[in-house]
Amino acid sequence: MIASCLCYLLLPAARLFRALSDAFFTCRKNVLLAKSSSPQVEGSFAMAPRGPDQEECEGLLQQWREEGSSQVLSTVNEGPLVDKGLAQSSLALLMDNSGEQAAASEDKWSSRQLSDLRAAENLEEPFAGELGEDPLSEVEGPMWAAVPMQTDPQYADCAVLPMGGLAAEQWEEDPAVVAWSIAPKPMPQEEALIWPFEGLEQLQPPQMEIPYHEILWREWEDFSAQSDAQGLEAGDGPQFQFTLMSYNILAQDLMQQSSELYLHCHPDILNWNYRFANLMQEFQHWDPDILCLQEVQEDHYWEQLEPSLRMMGFTCFYKRRTGCKTDGCAVCYKPTRFRLLCASPVEYFRPGLELLNRDNVGLVLLLQPLVPEGLGQVSVAPLCVANTHVLYNPRRGDVKLAQMAILLAEVDKVARLSDGSHCPIILCGDLNSVPESPLYNFIRDGELQYHGMPAWKVSGQEDFSHQLYQRKLQAPLWPSSLGITDCCQYVTSCRPKRAERRKYGRDFLLRFRFCSIACQRPVGLVLMEGVTDTKPERPAGWAEAVLEEDAREPEPAFPRTIGTIQHCLHLTSVYTHFLPQHGRPEVTTMPLGLGTTVDYIFFSAESSEDENRTDRRLYQDGTLKLLGRLSLLSEEILWAANGLPNPFCSSDHLCLLASFGMEVTAP
Repeated sequence: MIASCLCYLLLPAARLFRALSDAFFTCRKNVLLAKSSSPQVEGSFAMAPRGPDQEECEGLLQQWREEGSSQVLSTVNEGPLVDKGLAQSSLALLMDNSGEQAAASEDKWSSRQLSDLRAAENLEEPFAGELGEDPLSEVEGPMWAAVPMQTDPQYADCAVLPMGGLAAEQWEEDPAVVAWSIAPKPMPQEEALIWPFEGLEQLQPPQMEIPYHEILWREWEDFSAQSDAQGLEAGDGPQFQFTLMSYNILAQDLMQQSSELYLHCHPDILNWNYRFANLMQEFQHWDPDILCLQEVQEDHYWEQLEPSLRMMGFTCFYKRRTGCKTDGCAVCYKPTRFRLLCASPVEYFRPGLELLNRDNVGLVLLLQPLVPEGLGQVSVAPLCVANTHVLYNPRRGDVKLAQMAILLAEVDKVARLSDGSHCPIILCGDLNSVPESPLYNFIRDGELQYHGMPAWKVSGQEDFSHQLYQRKLQAPLWPSSLGITDCCQYVTSCRPKRAERRKYGRDFLLRFRFCSIACQRPVGLVLMEGVTDTKPERPAGWAEAVLEEDAREPEPAFPRTIGTIQHCLHLTSVYTHFLPQHGRPEVTTMPLGLGTTVDYIFFSAESSEDENRTDRRLYQDGTLKLLGRLSLLSEEILWAANGLPNPFCSSDHLCLLASFGMEVTAP
């Protein structure tokens, strides 16, 4: 009985719901069509279902307003409706006390909903003909097309699902990444050029590919025809010319350990196989005679780099960092241009010494240039090439100075000639110090007063002056047990050489024939008649003891200077660290997007005195002359190429390249 009563009561409600549903879809479409001036509908809405004619729409709308069913409009802005959901919500509204909610429903309507209803009541005649067309397939209008989905939260739920055979034929994209909309009409060319925002500059669309070759173009600066610092023209005599490259190629292990520094790079350009191919192309393009590399990973060196460089005509020497480090330094030269005289690997680690407990290394080679046979009997001085990678830590300038002192002492030993002078020297590498820093000035000027200097200030990489506690350098910087003087020379190298070797002739040895020690019978001597059974008789007047000169020479005392270190190699930099044509400093690397210079090529030059300049030494060409160099870039240019590394440069450093000439002398 109760069930039959409920069915009797719900039957009018179902009929009313059907009427309300038809009215809702018809009214919503009319509102959209009334607001639109073209067949294209705004947003992601597509064509709505066709409804009855205009008179039926107006009747149902009037009935809807009289019965207080406006609660259904609250779901208009929530997305497309589904029949089942609409039926449940409408039935729930009808079973509630609609009389109490009718008074408040008018206030809950938004101004947008009221305007939609008024627009629906004032429909014009042209839309009546369109509403009378029922079949969707006979609608004449623009074609449907699949367009990329716009992830706007306002239209997140407004995508219209494909319907019918037409939609199935054009559904070629993934439904998760496309939405359906009416294909837009082509805009006339005159209208497309109009920029409607006054006072604002129209931005051009970014280029899809960055012209790295054009942005990172580096000029070759030729100095061979220029005069030297004293205004003297370069000599016309024969020269032995060669090129040298210094390059930190970024070890793959170090890059992966500090991946946060390379978030701006696409993962593909960080792949070692890609980077290796780029590096080899760079070596082949510049074709240096001497190649000094830093951050060379050991397994990559033996498996790929060394075999490839050997095929390019190089002979390579490699020194891995001490401890558990996997990278090191390499020096490669062409045996057709040089002959190896000696190779000295340098380790900065000293057990038990806190100042030198790091695993950095260096490599020093002494090369003899090979002069072509056509020049006849001529000779060229040997060339000393040193390559190193100094500690990075900006706070430990004391460690950097100690490491550099060891390298300079090794260079002094290898490059020292028999007359006490030095052969031409080239010192290059990643020194982790900026130009004009105390460490840089020490290498260039040959002297540094370090006592009381904050350790962070030595390299100039970062400013830690704001910190309360600062490590300061104390004299002496390193202990005497290191065996290196304050002039950056080994103690053994500073000892004076003996004028001549001792010569022991027959008369000198006969002086010991009847000395006391010679007349004593040795213990355990076997008694042999006629040989060991007699004791030698000392002649009359022969002294019992012979005064022997002390053959040992006293150890020379090397007084330690108070807070000052020096060297006598007379080095100067290939680069000036400033780009006059751009008005910007040169850059060799860009850690965290900040350009700086830490890579250098120093070469030996003759010092020149200038009374007007007392702040630093001046140099002029000596036995080794600078003939040219590959220009560096500014920070702004590297920013335009998305920093380092990039698809064109496969390291976080730029390579340094210079050309030199050495005098050829007759014997």
